[in-house]
Order: sequence, then structure tokens, then C-alpha cells
Amino acid sequence: MAATFDLVDYDEAIAKYDPVLGIEVHVELGTKTKMFCAAGVSFGARPNSETTPVSLGLPGSLPVVNGTAVEYAIRIGLALNCQIAETCRFARKNYFYPDVPKNYQISQYDEPIAFDGHLDVELDDGTIFRVEIERAHMEEDAGKNTHVGGDGGRIHGAAYSLVDYNRAGIPLVEIVTRPIEGAGARAPEVARAYVQTLRDIFRALGVSEAKMEQGNVRADVNLSLRPSPSSPLGIRSETKNVNSFRSIERAVRFEVSRQAGILDAGEKVIQETRHWHEDTGETSPGRVKSDAEDYRYFPEPDLAPVSPSREWVEEIRESLPELPAVRRKRLQAEWGYSDLEMRDVINADATELIEATVAAGASAAGARKWWMGELARVAKEQEVGIADLAITPAQVGQLQALVEAGTINDKLARQVLSGVLAGEGDPAQVVKDRGLEVVSDDGLLLAVIDETLAAQPDIVEKIKSGNLGPIGAIIGAVMKATKGQADAGRARELVLERVNGS
Repeated sequence: MAATFDLVDYDEAIAKYDPVLGIEVHVELGTKTKMFCAAGVSFGARPNSETTPVSLGLPGSLPVVNGTAVEYAIRIGLALNCQIAETCRFARKNYFYPDVPKNYQISQYDEPIAFDGHLDVELDDGTIFRVEIERAHMEEDAGKNTHVGGDGGRIHGAAYSLVDYNRAGIPLVEIVTRPIEGAGARAPEVARAYVQTLRDIFRALGVSEAKMEQGNVRADVNLSLRPSPSSPLGIRSETKNVNSFRSIERAVRFEVSRQAGILDAGEKVIQETRHWHEDTGETSPGRVKSDAEDYRYFPEPDLAPVSPSREWVEEIRESLPELPAVRRKRLQAEWGYSDLEMRDVINADATELIEATVAAGASAAGARKWWMGELARVAKEQEVGIADLAITPAQVGQLQALVEAGTINDKLARQVLSGVLAGEGDPAQVVKDRGLEVVSDDGLLLAVIDETLAAQPDIVEKIKSGNLGPIGAIIGAVMKATKGQADAGRARELVLERVNGS
């Protein structure tokens, strides 16, 4: 039985040790077919319905490279400032596991398609941290095992396991960093921000839906500790398949505390893979980590080398879209947001929502007000992402237009939002059905104002004497009497007219 050690408080661990990260990110490419065969690719299909003899590893079947996958890999490499190989080849990575039907995975080893890159990552406070990229290589995904009857879907204690080969053979690009040094106490934040930046790039490039909850993007997080930045690298652990930004951050923090406890006890960290448990916020041992030679890599004999022409690479470079970091700077300047306001928008994953709302006719200030205010509150209350709310940017734009036209005020607009979110239709329809239009008819307002003034003669006298402070109480009473539907500006004008004319 493995020895257990006390966890060390994170801040105390960081004071004693220097953390070094290494992150491997796998992204499923959004091609129509698999990496080496014509089997279709779709999420949620009936198990084992999207397979061919190639993806099942049947004898005599031969792979053919997916040209679109190669193009997508080049796009990713260029976006990460990598060099693109003039020629590269596939290799067999040999290991036995039920979800690898051939008993080997076709990957790239010593000749990746992209190498020597970097990615500048913006942290929450605007600090830019550069992550060096060692390589980005192409490979095929494995199938998916489902363990039935165990604890939390894990193999230990399971009664039996099922394997679905629909995922086997889906094109992947794996991006491997060089050791990420110098992050210090911000190592968890750097890890999270790096993967989040990659996710945004994948989406901008159009190479993947990049939905972490569906496994389109998965991160393996390596971490080691050493006494000081000048010390040799420590022994690392590799936490496998972490698939949310929050979990990446938590996994790094836990591993720092766990490894510090081992080192404080005078023991050595074991080089191993570890599993992340979202429910407990902890990692558990997997298997002793294999080194490259254990996989007995050798060139894939059934595939010719891939040799993208320089002309093709440059055509792809020219076709790259505006990347997220550049786009955000441009949008911030156009919208007039402060650095803090823009960071809040980015952290809420609301950039695209606000951009679409502005495109629908709203002002940048108005779009931010609704998405980062009332809608962010509702999303937090419902424990969903802001983009998952049942409202579109066009509807938010319509809402703001109604406010600017004076049809409704901000208080009524919140009721309109509630109706839209409840599925009652577009904002104008909700206003009509719920009778939420601002009351600006002088006759109706004067009737309410006269009644209110008659009930508060002392306030009337104060206003007459030039003290306008109490007028707020009159306006408040009018708003209450009209259930918030009075035009506050017009009501104020009428109150002054009535008081000064009486």
C-alpha cells in the first residue's frame, strides 16, 4: 500500500519550493472523418456505430492520412509561432490497452509537424507570461472505456467494462510545452490561463469546437517541485485528462501541496500518472509513468512522410484569422473599456456575446451593462455559463433599444429580461404581454402626483422654499404607485410645475 503524507498549506509549500509545470494539451480536430479512415465523426453517436476496419485495427486494413487534419495541424502550429517541418513522419506508439484496438497508436515521435513555438498568455491582472512550446504533433485518439459498477466510474471495483470505438481514430493534435519555469505562486493561474488561451485559439482558427465538457480539449498537467529556481528539475507527476479550467487550477494547487508533503518527509516523489477527482479536489495514483523508450516507437511502415510545400504553408499563414489576443485589444479600443472592465468581460467568457450585441445595434456600454450585470447575476444564480442563458445577443440589443427609446426604464427592463429568459418571446412581446411600458401620459401622472402631494403637505412646503432634496421622496412614491412604470424624468418636471404653480 502506498505511503500517505500530510498535505502542506499551498502558501507554505510555495515559500519552500519552486514549482515547474509542463502541460500537454490534446485537441480533437473538427474534421468530418477520422485521421486515417473514412469513418464519420460525431459526438453522442450510438456506441461503435462510427467505425471501419482501419479504426478497429482489423488485419489487412491500411491507413490513409486525412488531408484536412494536416491543414488544421499546420494552422495550429502557425498560430503558436512554431516552425513547420518541411517533412515529417508518423510513428507507432506501442502499448496494450482495451481502447487501442491495434495495440499501438499512430502518432508522431521524433519528427513532429510543428516545433519551437511560444504562446504569450495574459493573466487575470494583465500580466503577460510567455509559455515555450516544444512541439505540436498529429496523432489519433483512442476509444473510450466505461467502467460499470465501480466507484465514480473508475476501474477499481467495477463489475465489468465497456469500450466504445467511435472515438478511436479521431484526429488529434497534441501540444507539448517546454518546462514552464518562473511562475512561482501563480503556477495554477498560469496553467489555467494557458489552456484557456489555447481553447480560444482553436475556436478562432475553426479547427475544433473545443468543448472541454465533451472532451474536445483535454489537458495533462505535469508538475514537479525543486528547492530553488537554480536547482535541477524535480521528479514530476502527470495528472491526466483534466477537462475544465477550474480543475486545472485546482489540480496544480493540490499537487504542489501533496508533493511538498512528500519532500518535507524526506521522501522522493514517484514519477507516475495521476487521476483528478472533481468531487474531492484531489489526485490519486494511476500507473508508473512510462518513458518514451518503453513505447518502442518506430516509423509507421504503412504511411509515407508528410511533406507540406512551403507555398501551401504560406497560403495557410495568409488565411489565418485575427487571433483572440489581437482581437480583444482591438475590441477594447473600439468599445472604450478600461483594462479592468475588459478583463472582467474576458473572464466571464462574454467577449463574443458583447460583440454580437453591439453588432445588433446596442452601445458597447449598454451591452456590457446587461451581460456583466443582471445576466451575469442570473447565470451565477442558475450555476450555468453566461452563454448558456436562454437569451440571444439580438434580444439584449432589442432590450437596450427599448430603454434608449424610453419605452421602458432599467427597472422594467429587468422584468422584461425575466420574461425573455422564461421563454415568453422577444423583449417587445414581453413588454406588450406584461403591460410594462413606461407611463408618460401627463394626465395619468398628474393624477398620481396630485394624490401624492396632497398626502405630504410638509414636503410640498420644503420644495416651495427651495429645498429640492425631498423631491426624491415624492418621485419614489409616484414610482411605487405606478409599479415602477412612471417616466421618472417627466414625473419630476410635473411635480415642480404643480408645486410652484400651486
